[in-house]
Amino acid sequence: MVDRETFDRIKRQHGAYASWAVWAESSGKPKSNIGDLSVLDPDRNSTLLQKLRNDVVLVALNLSRFSPVPLGNFHDRSPQAQDYKIRYAFADTPYYGGYMTDLIKDTVTLRAQDLMRQLSRNGSVVKENIGRLIEELDDLNCISPTIIAFGRDAHVLAVRHLPPSRYSRLVRVRHYSDYMSQERYRERVLAELAS
Repeated sequence: MVDRETFDRIKRQHGAYASWAVWAESSGKPKSNIGDLSVLDPDRNSTLLQKLRNDVVLVALNLSRFSPVPLGNFHDRSPQAQDYKIRYAFADTPYYGGYMTDLIKDTVTLRAQDLMRQLSRNGSVVKENIGRLIEELDDLNCISPTIIAFGRDAHVLAVRHLPPSRYSRLVRVRHYSDYMSQERYRERVLAELAS
């Protein structure tokens, strides 16, 4: 459980790139209500804080687009977005309610290969962003969470640069943008988490 002070601090300081693995229920179509952020408002959702977890942290490589509202990352309602697969994959699992963020902040790109090339030429960017992730973990009051990395690139950076003392387990799962149904995605992710 996350207290209100921690929630407000995270929203204020990290809301431009972070969020929580909590979504409004689908109303039939897979992408329906994915961008409904009222569920992330503790004044409107009285059970929100009990659902939030600071012992599970889900990390992606970077932003695919800036959200105009705090905590909007991973809740993208655009027709091209694949965030709905995360909602489906983590529903009714111990990982639902986890904290979500990006390893590389303030960098928007759709092609991970391009970003990884840039990072290989500029190691100080990686170091700076890992430092920011550690600050996030401190602001979240988490000691040694399970970290779930979306995709190979996020996993590689976390393994290489995040001190092992900052997590209890670091697991790579399939990236939600991979072309597959939400049902198949959930199947794959749960199998990866179980191994």
